[in-house]
Amino acid sequence: MIQSYKRKPELATHYDAILIGSGMGSLATAAILAKEGQKVLILERHYTAGGFTHVFKRKGYEWDVGIHYIGEVQRAHSVTKLLFDYISDGNLKWADMGEVYDRIIIGDKSFDFVKGVKKFKQQLYEYFPEEQKAIDDYIDMVFASTKTARNFFAEKALPSLISKFIGKRMRKPYLKFSDQTTYDVLDRLTNNKELIKVLTGQYGDYGLPPKKSSFSMHAALVRHYFSGGSFPIGGSSQIVETIAPVIEKSGGTILINAEVDKILVENNTATGVLMVDGKTLHAKRIISGAGIMTTYQKLLPVAIRKKHNLDEQLRHIQRSVSHACLYIGLEGSPDELKLPKTNLWIYPEGTEDHDTIVDNFLKDNEAPLPVIYISFPSAKDPDWSNRYPGKSTIDIITIEPYENYAKWEGSRWMKRGTDYEERKEKTAQRLLEALYKQLPHLRGHVDYYELSSPLTTKHFVNYDQGEIYGIDHTPKRFRQRFLKPGTPIKNFFLTGQDIVTAGVAGALFAGVLTASAITKKNIIKKAMQKTT
Repeated sequence: MIQSYKRKPELATHYDAILIGSGMGSLATAAILAKEGQKVLILERHYTAGGFTHVFKRKGYEWDVGIHYIGEVQRAHSVTKLLFDYISDGNLKWADMGEVYDRIIIGDKSFDFVKGVKKFKQQLYEYFPEEQKAIDDYIDMVFASTKTARNFFAEKALPSLISKFIGKRMRKPYLKFSDQTTYDVLDRLTNNKELIKVLTGQYGDYGLPPKKSSFSMHAALVRHYFSGGSFPIGGSSQIVETIAPVIEKSGGTILINAEVDKILVENNTATGVLMVDGKTLHAKRIISGAGIMTTYQKLLPVAIRKKHNLDEQLRHIQRSVSHACLYIGLEGSPDELKLPKTNLWIYPEGTEDHDTIVDNFLKDNEAPLPVIYISFPSAKDPDWSNRYPGKSTIDIITIEPYENYAKWEGSRWMKRGTDYEERKEKTAQRLLEALYKQLPHLRGHVDYYELSSPLTTKHFVNYDQGEIYGIDHTPKRFRQRFLKPGTPIKNFFLTGQDIVTAGVAGALFAGVLTASAITKKNIIKKAMQKTT
């Protein structure tokens, strides 16, 4: 049951676990613990639950904030599908996006990513007939990297003593791939710069261009979508709606408008949380899904941070990219407006690589936008027109440096002033023109639009600089041993995308790891047995 903390709901005197934040990592952890008979309490500071899986409504429209497509859920026996089924009791349903899930557009040229490995290869052969060996070698590298991931991440959930003996052996194969940048790998496979640009055309899904990102992150993302993309039927709010009853069955509760001020630690043991209104809540263990930077810098007592040198740990990682998202409402159904299900990834024409284009933009924001991602959620959801007949929505995302909005830091949401609104409008118009260039027939059909800035993300998700993917997926990130569920504080755990990888699927697996570390059970094996 989802309740508001402001209405002073009746709470238990003690819980098995309190979770901070209601993103995918926390939801997955809580649902799994609930299935183990534990009573859990999720505390969400926002007025709606779900983290980046939540929706918001305005002017008769609804937009999905963070979910644009999910891979692997159309394959009946994929681990991702089985885990979603496990934590939702099979009630979360998915709609296939069709043959072409992503379209990479560079200037006036376009390249389709087609579902199915054989079809994916064949389509690339047609675009680059001289590069068949490089394409084959690339696909092989993607599979080789992802094959090593299971042991690497499973090791994070092992007890320290066991990890001491076998951990290095479990991590080593993965690190051979993660230590390399995406560009380093591809540059060895081909001299064709356009092919490299196309193959890395989804880099916005994890936020780092090829010369900075770890190849392991890139490979995981690419592999995730080989079987195509899918969207939750009924919108991404169905994730919370189908998981909440699982949590409730064991006496658990999700509270919104429930902001945690501090984690209570006694004798190096987490015992509860102090709410911003001064009330204390207690549990056997505390789990934070608020992101490692927010957790360490804002929620843990200063003395504990100093005792365990946690600030020193944070110096080895960095925040991911911040972004702007234009939420558009249109008059007309997706069919009437001929909206595609395929995502569009739009890049400027020219010979520069992705990294150079990003650098040019960061130096001069008047330069072409380095990446524009357009998603058509109302076209992807077969239930959309039942809920919103005669209407459609589009999301457009681009990189937006936090520094562009830093001077409005501390101002109130929706009351940041004329200059702020003018700054947003400038970006909104650039994104609208990018949309009209691809789909000119939509000009005149836009009924409403609203741009979220990095400050909006900070306000709602509590990431300090509006970062979208937690911490950056550089090669260095995967060398940090502290990015795991367990912490130096007894009965205190982490979950969410920071301990695995970016995105909803990464956070889902983080939830599994955290629950596994707590219960000392093989949750993936259990989920596969329960759902097959």
